[in-house]
Amino acid sequence: MTSTVDTTEVVLNRHLQCFGSGDLDGILADYADDARVFTPNGTVPREGFADMYKGLFAEFGKPGTTFDMKYQVVDADIGFIVWSAETPDNSYEFATDTFVIRAGKIVSQTFAAKISPKA
Repeated sequence: MTSTVDTTEVVLNRHLQCFGSGDLDGILADYADDARVFTPNGTVPREGFADMYKGLFAEFGKPGTTFDMKYQVVDADIGFIVWSAETPDNSYEFATDTFVIRAGKIVSQTFAAKISPKA
């Protein structure tokens, strides 16, 4: 029998792999139909995820982008990551995402970061 931690870890790792490869369909498949993402700029409903990720893929897919996973932990149905990144457009000095994963789907995500524009 698969534990909650195992399921959460599998979903989180797949989600991160899809992000790294720019796999929009894979990213969207990870979310429950009623999922939402909470950001410092407001809540993004499920129907806004495709546009949100297209923008992120465009930025993080640019040559010269670096990404450093600082910390990753899974506890029951929670996945938590801390990371930093440099893109040609922005410096992500400190960023964090928290994922609530139930029944193999992300039902809720939070994102916050210290982002400094380069231009």
